[in-house]
Amino acid sequence: MGARRIDKSRPDRRPATTVSGRENQLINDAIDLAAKQLKEKTASAQVISHYLKLGSTREQLEQDRLRHENELLQARVEQLASAKRVEELYEAALNAMRTYAGHGEETFND
Repeated sequence: MGARRIDKSRPDRRPATTVSGRENQLINDAIDLAAKQLKEKTASAQVISHYLKLGSTREQLEQDRLRHENELLQARVEQLASAKRVEELYEAALNAMRTYAGHGEETFND
């Protein structure tokens, strides 16, 4: 017979099929274990310090800063994509005007 789980508070889960899914499962297990240790007052100083740091004002501000940096980077990516689309539209319009003017389908390049 196989080994049985002692803790029946959560049913057994099958291991994830992707690396990131498996990492998430392991992270969840580590967080559950840390919560159990904190509740039972058996957590190490490292575990306690880790969760105290997560709750600090400085950490909250750092997380907000990182979130805003990510939003800014995403806006820049979207702006570059939009500029490229505008450039393509201008090029298509110029080519269309050349065609209408009787110059054939020449492509305008700098």
